[in-house]
Amino acid sequence: MNSAIIFVLLFGLMLTGMPVSISLGLTVLSFLFFMTEVPVEAVALKLFTGIEKFEIMAIPFFILAGNFLTHGGVARRMINFATAMVGHWRGGLGLGAVVACALFAAISGSSPATVVAIGSILLPAMVKAGYPKRFGAGVVASAGGLGILIPPSIVMVMYAVSTNSSIGALFMAGVIPGLVLAAMLMGTTWYRAWRYDYPREPRRTWKERLHAFRESVWGLLLIVVVMGGIYTGVFTPTEAAAMSAVYAFFVAVFVYKDMGLRNVRKVLIDSANMSAMLLYIITNAVLFSFLLTFENIPQAIAEWMVAQGLGMLGFLLFVNVLLLLMGNIMEPSSIILITAPILFPIAMKLGIDPVHFGVMITVNMEIGMITPPVGLNLYVASGITKMGITELTIACWPWLVTMLAFLVMVTYYPPLSIWLPKTLGLM
Repeated sequence: MNSAIIFVLLFGLMLTGMPVSISLGLTVLSFLFFMTEVPVEAVALKLFTGIEKFEIMAIPFFILAGNFLTHGGVARRMINFATAMVGHWRGGLGLGAVVACALFAAISGSSPATVVAIGSILLPAMVKAGYPKRFGAGVVASAGGLGILIPPSIVMVMYAVSTNSSIGALFMAGVIPGLVLAAMLMGTTWYRAWRYDYPREPRRTWKERLHAFRESVWGLLLIVVVMGGIYTGVFTPTEAAAMSAVYAFFVAVFVYKDMGLRNVRKVLIDSANMSAMLLYIITNAVLFSFLLTFENIPQAIAEWMVAQGLGMLGFLLFVNVLLLLMGNIMEPSSIILITAPILFPIAMKLGIDPVHFGVMITVNMEIGMITPPVGLNLYVASGITKMGITELTIACWPWLVTMLAFLVMVTYYPPLSIWLPKTLGLM
């Protein structure tokens, strides 16, 4: 009965248009003061200890690094390198967009940031080269989702904080799935370009490719700094986030010099605003998780599912359907912080690997970025292309089908996710 009241109250508040963070907070406070006997002191203590986690500091640092890179000329150089390598194939600029999104994802950790950085440069170029606007918008909006699958990923950090999982293991678990999805998106892009006879770029010489690589190498080195530092144990994922922010600042201001010192203040303020929003959601989600645990709701749901004989395969299917539906109406951070405390204990009881489960959830969040009405990548792409959300949704459908096929692969073939972190001794 209590579980029904909690969820009816939460979704009732959200249906009024109230922000998710405030809905979570009001749900918890209403239940605590009127329907349970939990001491307020215990709530305050849980709130303090719940957000006093070293790992949470990775979030503002990765956001700051992504903002420096978005405004610091790194994206333009990565696009040039990507198109130099694959632009001579059919649909070359579209293929270059996927490669550039994968590269930028590996240094930004954010999906909308990837769409802004790559789309604002490549989409006008694609239209000018004779590609339909729908094709370009579909490629960039879809491939931008790689920003939360290829490490470092802010969404993975949120999952790790919510479930006390290893951020390092999750980051490494996202590498192979991220590369496989990038290859599948490139395959879809090439097929449509071949079918509709879209243009290709002139083949670059190896000298030109080497020059493009040299131009972009400072940005690409950030991948080595973050992933190499975590794997070798030089620093933790949180320390890697801090290093990436400092490195991104240095590259944007002093190496590429595309950002003046006068612009740094604006980047810092924008990053602080975004970080404060996410940390506020986390704070309320910690209270929500405490309430669920106190009422034994996850345990009760787990026992019910086991009693129904749902099993591991049925549970994974149920989770995918649930998350895909929630992805239509909520943004990734909120979904993870609400559902992880409920679904994670059930997954553990059914013997599902926590890292595999985290990657599967991340792929669901990625798909949610291009599904209406709240797909963030659709709104970002809409701002760049001036296209409507409905038109953009239609433009994304070939890549959306590809991502759904990839979700099935990730869900029911765990080695795709867990082989690398196991090989590296992180699990």
